[in-house]
Amino acid sequence: MAFSSLSTSSSSSSAFTLPTKPSLSTGSVSFSRASCEWQGKQATGKSRMAVVRAEAVDTSISPRVSALRPSKTMAITDQASALRQAGVPVIGLAAGEPDFDTPAAISEAGMNAVKDGFTRYTPNAGTMELRKAICNKLQEDNGLSYSPDQVLVSNGAKQCITQAVLAVCSPGDEVLIPAPFWVSYPEMARLAGATPVILPTSISDNFLLKPESLASVVNENSRLLILCSPSNPTGSVYPRELLEEIADIVKKHPRLLVLSDEIYEHIIYHPAKHTSFAALPGMWERTLTVNGFSKAFAMTGWRLGYLAAPKHFVSACGKVQSQFTSGASNISQKAGLAALNLGYAGGEAVSTMVKAFQERRDYLVRSFRELPGVKISEPKGAFYLFIDFSSYYGSEVEGFGTIKDSETLCMFLLEKAQVALVPGDAFGDNKGVRISYAAALSTLQAAMEKIKEAMALLSPPLLVECHFHQKCHIRVHHPFFLFFLANLQRICFVSTFLTGIFEQQTSSMFSPAS
Repeated sequence: MAFSSLSTSSSSSSAFTLPTKPSLSTGSVSFSRASCEWQGKQATGKSRMAVVRAEAVDTSISPRVSALRPSKTMAITDQASALRQAGVPVIGLAAGEPDFDTPAAISEAGMNAVKDGFTRYTPNAGTMELRKAICNKLQEDNGLSYSPDQVLVSNGAKQCITQAVLAVCSPGDEVLIPAPFWVSYPEMARLAGATPVILPTSISDNFLLKPESLASVVNENSRLLILCSPSNPTGSVYPRELLEEIADIVKKHPRLLVLSDEIYEHIIYHPAKHTSFAALPGMWERTLTVNGFSKAFAMTGWRLGYLAAPKHFVSACGKVQSQFTSGASNISQKAGLAALNLGYAGGEAVSTMVKAFQERRDYLVRSFRELPGVKISEPKGAFYLFIDFSSYYGSEVEGFGTIKDSETLCMFLLEKAQVALVPGDAFGDNKGVRISYAAALSTLQAAMEKIKEAMALLSPPLLVECHFHQKCHIRVHHPFFLFFLANLQRICFVSTFLTGIFEQQTSSMFSPAS
């Protein structure tokens, strides 16, 4: 407990010490004794202000919260903003936020809600009209049947996911998370006292989870599998056939639930198609589906998401929400209702955004493929590229130092190119860097020029082809090895030629006389 002021009519000494009292604890801060210093004008007849300073304060933070890692996405975004305010022309490609304005019909619905007095609390689970509209959307768009009491509206999809993890996970449980993953998934598991179990994927598999990888780690402690399709940060989209294979494994483990994060559902590029995990045979009963309005409708600041699941799961999540925030904004819910009225796939407003995102994706994929040693899996959805720059690790840059990993590479690009990206280690894959193309094409073109100029300062990986190997990228710095690798094909040829002569001579020396 801290006091900023204390009023009194006493004319006693200008300083005194409060008597010792039993310890008073408030949250994580406890006071055993406090001193009070009087300040103010003397003999004015007015109440004098006092500042109370605690002599002993326990400032410790709970171990569970201390174990949480701050979001690197937000940290990079904040750093870029600070540099801009300082006059540095930083191009920010870190935040996962569409650069489009909220469609006019949605904004008007929000403004009308204010004018019409919809500014009070709503039911904790959300307004009935919005939950009914969400049920209709899920039926028509995803083939999923829910009733309004099986839907919970929250302040963004992030709150939905956090509450779901808290509601179904206990200390000792495991949360299975394919990597690269959205930065918040492991921290949500830790907040619930559960253990995040990371399942690495490969760029050669388009960052999609292999069923055998899942089968190898599932055990009696496995409680929740988190799937995100389309994916943040890779843009990968799970085809139905692969989801069915994953579902076959899930069926074998009665305790294992699935959280399907479908927030990027409508930002998807032909011919890829979205499949809701709960729509697969036998998966409705064990799937918690999360979606929202932020990405598809450019409504990030409206903070509106929803969870659909069997009633007992939704009720449990609702309990958590009732003690955290209560219901979502009434105004935002009116806007969300208007968004669904545009059409379940978002109508023309969403299709216009998706067309622009695809044009930007195509430009960046072409541009980055021009850089030697860079590996790319072309995104099928969302608005992110997750690019493997690991062949550049080990490069020495004068005036900067060594590019050791994804974090130092992003620091280098921020310093030399003034482009803000997110290091892959934040997503569980240190080989890559996430680039958000939720920015105007002209902005991406300017960023690409700066990135290419900066990457030219690094020693590019050497492409080696020889008789014995396919193409491979090798990084060396010693001149002798550079010469050796540059002439490897010739060396291999000479070696093969000399070996042939040696074998021929040996054969003639030891062959029996005719």
